[in-house]
Amino acid sequence: MLAENQKTRPCQLQVGETLITGEAKTDWKIATVSALFNLSLNDLLYAAQWVHRQNFDANTVQISTLLSIKTGACPEDCSYCPQSIRYNTDVQTQNLMPLEDVKLAAREAKAAGATRFCMGAAYRGPKDKQVEKIAEMIAEIKAMGMETCATLGLLTEAQAMQLAYAGLDFYNHNLDTSEAYYPKIITTRRYSDRLRTLEHVRTAGMKVCCGGIIGMGESRADRVSLLHALSTLLPQPESVPINQLVPIPGTPLADKGGVDGIEFARTIAVARILMPSSHVRLSAGRGEFTDELQALCFAAGANSIFYGDVLLTTENPEHESDQALFSKLGLKPEPAKHSS
Repeated sequence: MLAENQKTRPCQLQVGETLITGEAKTDWKIATVSALFNLSLNDLLYAAQWVHRQNFDANTVQISTLLSIKTGACPEDCSYCPQSIRYNTDVQTQNLMPLEDVKLAAREAKAAGATRFCMGAAYRGPKDKQVEKIAEMIAEIKAMGMETCATLGLLTEAQAMQLAYAGLDFYNHNLDTSEAYYPKIITTRRYSDRLRTLEHVRTAGMKVCCGGIIGMGESRADRVSLLHALSTLLPQPESVPINQLVPIPGTPLADKGGVDGIEFARTIAVARILMPSSHVRLSAGRGEFTDELQALCFAAGANSIFYGDVLLTTENPEHESDQALFSKLGLKPEPAKHSS
């Protein structure tokens, strides 16, 4: 339970046997992460909200939008993904979008309040000539005054440098799940391959967007391990997307049911405590959340969302419904950051 003397020690909070300072650190023990998950919900939410307020305005939410610039025909076998060429889904294959179409989408996103424009392409890893075209997109979007993010699969060190030179702010490359559970979800790339790409991104000077997917049949111990792996990256990811599995007919995980809302909110709260200065994002699966569950997640420390009715190939709440929810909760978009 929470220590009663917390009011006299405003720079730290005692939760059970764990001392929380609200400052980022990368030496978390897996036993501590497990203990946080096992707290009473009230104590966990209190601690997460306390940490959140040490680092952010608790009533602002960073808004991003995500555009699929190349869809389908991916050679990987990620069990959750309808874009894999190995599965029979309704996803229509689309080659890399023309530059002008991407620029139009970015302008529309900015006009609707997005401050970060994210581009996703279904590659195992892009070819150098594809990176050249994407680098041009990045430069154009940066010129509009927006932050940029891309998720393109595995990168070489040279490709990461080229994207950074074009002005890419963030690179998204999720760990997806625990290292132990990972082989049950993906066999065409190793956990170490993902970590190597993250190293290339950091070496190039870009920020990291890295999270995972909840509800793929993993245990709580796997969720503990995932958050432990994320929180002990050096440095910690600046953005941490927490996705709820969206079961897609035709994929191996089509019959998985996800996790209940309270467990999802616990995951958000533990992520907030472990990674105090990171944006924790409600990502895929939010279209299935009630307003009440989203409110609980914001109270647990989530402070970033994707807006727009489609996330790559899955449904997402419409912009108008997000505006109505923000109004009910007294939330407002986080102001844009002007990056060079």
